[in-house]
Amino acid sequence: MLKSEQKIVGSHPKFQKSLETARNVAVTKTPVLISGEAGCGKKTLGQYIHLNSVRKNGVFEVVDCSADIAEVERRVLGFREADGRFQRGVLEVANGGTVIFAHIDALDDNFQKRLYTILQELPDYELDVRVLATTTKNLSKLVGAGKFSRALLTYFGGAQIHLMPLRERGTDVELLAREFAQEWCNETNSSPISIAADAQARLNDQAWNNNLTELRQAIRNASSVAENGMITAASFQVETKRSEGFSLETDEDGVKLMSLKDAEKLLIKKALVFTSENRTQAAKILGVSIRTLRNKINEYRSEGSQYFVNLR
Repeated sequence: MLKSEQKIVGSHPKFQKSLETARNVAVTKTPVLISGEAGCGKKTLGQYIHLNSVRKNGVFEVVDCSADIAEVERRVLGFREADGRFQRGVLEVANGGTVIFAHIDALDDNFQKRLYTILQELPDYELDVRVLATTTKNLSKLVGAGKFSRALLTYFGGAQIHLMPLRERGTDVELLAREFAQEWCNETNSSPISIAADAQARLNDQAWNNNLTELRQAIRNASSVAENGMITAASFQVETKRSEGFSLETDEDGVKLMSLKDAEKLLIKKALVFTSENRTQAAKILGVSIRTLRNKINEYRSEGSQYFVNLR
């Protein structure tokens, strides 16, 4: 059951910008594509958009496009029960409300084209449905590779929101950890739980490949064994894992591809580590002025990148 309101926690400037975009598009009927890594809150943001719109009292439905294609078709088109009763499709059920197509990149190739046609024809059937979609993939690249419908991507061209991964959100990790601990206390009717400094330091060191989903489970597990109302580093077991970013892909030479900005940030970090954080030497290696390097460091620090936040 959908909550009457959707609480979203985070103070990072880029995350707040995504939230602002969500609020702005909520008052429109524009289809929205929400992208980001697994577990970063895409469906939650979809609920947030619904609850901040005039449709908040309407139906909110989710179609998992990664399910078996027959099941997806039944959900979208409707189907007839064994006793002859017809179950309406999700777009008809959610008339006046919102439908979110989760994992739309996993939708069957043939049904992608069919879905586009159906969405285009909604007004002809007097169906007023707000359509959202989520993906962990770069759909533009999939279109270029012939693996996703260009027409369907164009349908969502009016509004696209990208949610940044948790590992880039800096102090949001601490905010979210406290929120998840409070959530667990509320559910179990337990006394308040605090998070010790050593536990928080360990949380900050994690890659969080599954983002909020992984952090939430780690905090819930730790809360269940916390002693004297305090989560310490010994309260939970989390392993540092190499992050598999949303935009990273491997080419035929085994080289990791990434955005120019991410590559720039990585090179600057490597130069600083190599020179033991001597900025003058790092600037010479990179072939830039010390002023340019300082500006870049300040930029990454303001974005909450952990290494640059802690840089001397």
